[in-house]
Amino acid sequence: MALWRETVPEHTLQGEGVRLRAPQIEDYEAWAKLRSASRSSTEPWEPAWAPDELSKGAYRRRVSRYDADRQAGAGYPFFVFREEDDVFLGACNLNNVRRGVLQSADIGYWIGTPYVRRGHARAAVRCVRDFAFDQLGLHRIEAACRPENEASRTLLLNVGFQFECRSRAFLKIAGEWHDHDRFALLSSDTRG
Repeated sequence: MALWRETVPEHTLQGEGVRLRAPQIEDYEAWAKLRSASRSSTEPWEPAWAPDELSKGAYRRRVSRYDADRQAGAGYPFFVFREEDDVFLGACNLNNVRRGVLQSADIGYWIGTPYVRRGHARAAVRCVRDFAFDQLGLHRIEAACRPENEASRTLLLNVGFQFECRSRAFLKIAGEWHDHDRFALLSSDTRG
């Protein structure tokens, strides 16, 4: 794991009251505690959890996969921390980075239940948006949320995403296929 850290630049992002950085093995305890405490509020919007989802072994595999994605330039995972006291708040990930003629990526995020509705998700999404456009040179960021997820929908619109379509049975959430509203933001939307 040390090898990729030497060859792939670490990115620390600063936002409105938040700091984002790559997940580390040392984050396991804080991550597992917050994921466990937030399970009931995040489960309706996420893929089904594996039986060992919160185990240290599963977390190590997750960080290893994140490292491989960063090394390949295919994904940039970020853990979100409150700037004032370095408390772990959640995550905001740029996934499925596509180059060539597409120049796009998908964004996903979650904030732990004790910290929702305080602007942390909005600040994190803005940081990752700016990173995608200004540092990676991407053209487009895409996001998807279930139609009934009003909080996520509102956040995306407030950050500048535009609704594009509803995709039928788009993602498997909590073990079932669900329709998702799809949003996109272009680099040109953030200029001026």
